[in-house]
Amino acid sequence: MGYKGFLFSAAFCLWLMGTSNGDVSYSIPEEIKRGYIIGNLFKDLDLNFNRISIRKARLDMDGSEQRYCDINLDTGDLIVAETIDREELCGPRVSCTLKYELVLENPLELHRVNVQIQDINDNPPRFPNARIDLEINESADKGARYPLDEPHDSDIGLNAVQSYSLERNDYFILDIQTSPDGGKYGELVLEKELDREQQQEVTLLLTAFDGGTPQRSGTVVIHVTVLDANDNKPVFSQNVYKVSLPENSPKGTVVVAVSASDLDEGANGAVTYEFSRISDKATKLLSIDKTTGEIKVQGLIDYEEYKEYEVRVQAKDGSGLAGNAKVMIYITDVNDNAPVISIKSFNDPITENVLPGTEVGIINVQDKDSEGNRQVRCSIQQNVPFKLNPSIKNYYSLVTTSELDREIISDYNITITATDEGSPPLSSSKTIHLSVSDVNDNPPVFEEQSYSAYVTENNKPGSSMCSVTARDPDWRQNGTVVYSLLPSEVNGVPVSSFLSINGDTGVIHAVRAFDYEQFRSFKVHLVARDNGSPPLSSNVTVSVFITDENDNSPQILYPAPAGNSLMTEMVPKAALAGSLVSKVIAVDADSGQNAWLSYQIVKSTDPGLFTIGLHSGEIRAQRDITESDSMKQNLVISEGIAKSGEADHGITFNNNRDSHRVVVNWTCVMVTNDSKEAHCNTIKLWPIRLVLNE
Repeated sequence: MGYKGFLFSAAFCLWLMGTSNGDVSYSIPEEIKRGYIIGNLFKDLDLNFNRISIRKARLDMDGSEQRYCDINLDTGDLIVAETIDREELCGPRVSCTLKYELVLENPLELHRVNVQIQDINDNPPRFPNARIDLEINESADKGARYPLDEPHDSDIGLNAVQSYSLERNDYFILDIQTSPDGGKYGELVLEKELDREQQQEVTLLLTAFDGGTPQRSGTVVIHVTVLDANDNKPVFSQNVYKVSLPENSPKGTVVVAVSASDLDEGANGAVTYEFSRISDKATKLLSIDKTTGEIKVQGLIDYEEYKEYEVRVQAKDGSGLAGNAKVMIYITDVNDNAPVISIKSFNDPITENVLPGTEVGIINVQDKDSEGNRQVRCSIQQNVPFKLNPSIKNYYSLVTTSELDREIISDYNITITATDEGSPPLSSSKTIHLSVSDVNDNPPVFEEQSYSAYVTENNKPGSSMCSVTARDPDWRQNGTVVYSLLPSEVNGVPVSSFLSINGDTGVIHAVRAFDYEQFRSFKVHLVARDNGSPPLSSNVTVSVFITDENDNSPQILYPAPAGNSLMTEMVPKAALAGSLVSKVIAVDADSGQNAWLSYQIVKSTDPGLFTIGLHSGEIRAQRDITESDSMKQNLVISEGIAKSGEADHGITFNNNRDSHRVVVNWTCVMVTNDSKEAHCNTIKLWPIRLVLNE
C-alpha cells in the first residue's frame, strides 16, 4: 500500500475530541508533510474568528525548543510546521503527545491544545549483531532451548516485531516467547540431536517481521558450532535492575554494575556482557564493560530530553549460553535551567492619563526543570509605579499602580526578575523600556502673577514696551504657547488701538503715541493658549504706566493777560519792607519735577525795591517805599528757563522745539519751572504795571 497510501487511508483518520475548560485534542501520524492542516482551532473551540487579529492569537509550547505545529492566523488552521519523528520525540513511550497553549488577549484567555502523534511503520527490526554465534554441545538433549538476540524495532504496537521466520534445517525449530514487557523474542529449540562427527557447524538465517503496513523485516545469521556439553547458562543476580542517575552526570560515571554467574567451569563459565536491546538514543549515552558489567555514562544526560531509559543486558558464557536482565535507569532532575522570561504583549508607549491598574503588558515565565526546580517567583524593582499580577498558569499581567506624569518622568526601565526554588536557586532578568506619551494636562503658566510696563509719553508707535513669558511643560504642540490680547476698552477705545502683542514671543508693542496729560495708566488682559486638543489657557494682567515728559510750558493764571496792555496793581506808597505787593500765580500741565515752578527777578528799574518768592511767586517790597521812588513801576512777568544772559537790554530763551529773542525795556520778574532738563519751553512775557498809591 505504501507510506502515502497509509497517510490518506481510513486508518489515518483525523479525530477531534472536545474537552471541558475549552480544551481540544487532535491525532495525526508521524512524518506527515509540512503545511498539513490538522484542524481549525477557532471553529473547534467555537471562537470568533473575526477578532483573531485584535486578540493577538498565538500558539505557545511548554518546554520545547521546536515548534512542530503552528497556527495560520489568516485561517485559524492548526498546521504541521516541522516533520515529526515519533521515535526521536518520544522513544519507546506508547503515548506521544505535543502540548500547546492557544493564548488570546483582550481579554486574556488560555486553551490547551493536545496533538497525539501516532506511530507509522517507518523502522525495520534490527538485530544487535549481524551474526549470532552459538556453541552447542553435541550431548544436548532434544528440546534444548537457546535464546536468541531480540531485535530492536523503534516503532511500537503492531509496527514493532510481531513474528519470526527460521530458515528450514534438519536440527532446529523456532519458538516465539513473549517477555514480561510484551516484547517477542525467539528461542532455538533442538529438534534433532546433534552429531559433531557428522556436522561440526550449522548455519541458519533468522528473519524478524513487524506487523506494520507495509511490513518490514530484519535478518541475522545464526552460526552454531557443535561442542561438547555445556549445561549451565549465566544467571543475573537480579532480573530487573532499577537505578537513579542525576542529569549532567560526567562521562565515565558508573550507572550500575550488572552481575551474572555461570556454574560451569573454564571457558564455559567465563561470562561476558553486552547490550542485547537498546535504543539508538541510549547507545549514544551509555556503554557497558564486557568484562565487569559496569554500565557507564558516555554522553550528555539531560532530564529535560528523556526522563528514563530501558536497556536489556545479555550475559554469555564461553559456549554461547546466555542470560538476560532488564536495566531501568531513571534520570533525576538537577536545577540546571534558569527561568526564561518572555514578553508576550507590550503596550509602548502608554499615555500619562491612564488609570491605576491599567494593563501594560503580559509576561510569561518558563523553567524547563521539574517540580520544585521549576517553581518560579517573579518580581520587579520597587521604585517604579508598576507591579506584576499573577494570571493564568505561568502568565503575569504588568499593570500600573499609580497615576503617571510625563512631565516628571517620561521613560521607565522596568527590570523583571524570575527566580526558581531550586537549590541553589537560579534566576534571570529582563529589562523593558516603557515610554510615557504626553496628553495636554498642563495649561501655560506665566512667570509673573502680573506685569507692569512703563512707557514715556510721546513714544514712537511700534516701539516695544515689555514682554511676557508663559511656560507649558507639555510636549510639542501641547506645550507650544501662543499669546493674544483679550478684548477690552480703554476710555471707550478698543485696547487693540493702543497695544499689540507678538503671538510667538510675547513682546508687547505700542500701537500709538501716548499723552500723559490724557491718561496716566490703564490695564490690559493677556491670554496664553497652548496648541493641545482641547487647548488650555491662562490669563495675566499687564498694568501700563505712562511716564511724564516735559512737553508743556508753565501757564500764568494771575495776573491774567489782556492783550498787549499792562496789568495795573495799586500799591500803598507807605508800604513797608516785606509788604505783599502782588502775587504771580502759574501752573504747569506736566507732572512731578516737570511741574515744579520757581520765580526770580531778572531785571528791575530799581533793583532793590522789590523781591519775589522763589516758589510762592509773591512780590514784596524789599524796603520801605519812600517819596523819592517813582510813582509807577512797570514789571514784566516771564515763564521759561533762561539759558543765556541778556543782550541789548533783552533776554534770550532756548527750547528744544523753538527759540525766541525778546527785548524788554522795563524791569521784569521771571517765572520758571524746576525741570532739570537742559532746555525750557516757549517763552511768554506778561507786562505788569505797579502804581504807587498815595
